[in-house]
Amino acid sequence: MIQVLRLPKWMMAGFTTLALVMAFLFTPFLHKAEASISWGQEVTTVAKLYIGTPFKWGGTTSKGFDASGYTKYVFKKSAAKITLPLSSKEQYKFGKSVLKKNLKEGDLVFFKTNGRDISFVGIYLGNNKFIAATSNGVSIQSLTLKYWNDRYVGAKRVLKE
Repeated sequence: MIQVLRLPKWMMAGFTTLALVMAFLFTPFLHKAEASISWGQEVTTVAKLYIGTPFKWGGTTSKGFDASGYTKYVFKKSAAKITLPLSSKEQYKFGKSVLKKNLKEGDLVFFKTNGRDISFVGIYLGNNKFIAATSNGVSIQSLTLKYWNDRYVGAKRVLKE
């Protein structure tokens, strides 16, 4: 048989108050679990949702993208709500220039794939990787591949820091 210990209400209120006071006093000394996501992480998380979406010349929707249509779509759909120009050449005029060694997640990376001027854009993921709408559809690429390295022009930061 289980016996129950009954305490007077005033004593229960006192223990409860003491527990609350102790919790408030010692909370600053305990580690709080805080999760924060950067603008770059938010943009790249949205960008990855469209991996495998087919390439479509002039495409600006999730039914099919070209490179600049993809970056325009992702930045607008993400919590950043940034409206980029439509062409990669115009997107390159937007934002703040970033050195390759200082790239951050969510930066735009630009390339000359036509040999003349800026003609391709992707979104930097970190670790020398970027995501873009290539002729094979949206996929993750490496900046260290000779093809991309030879055609790299620069990067722009359009997100808040």
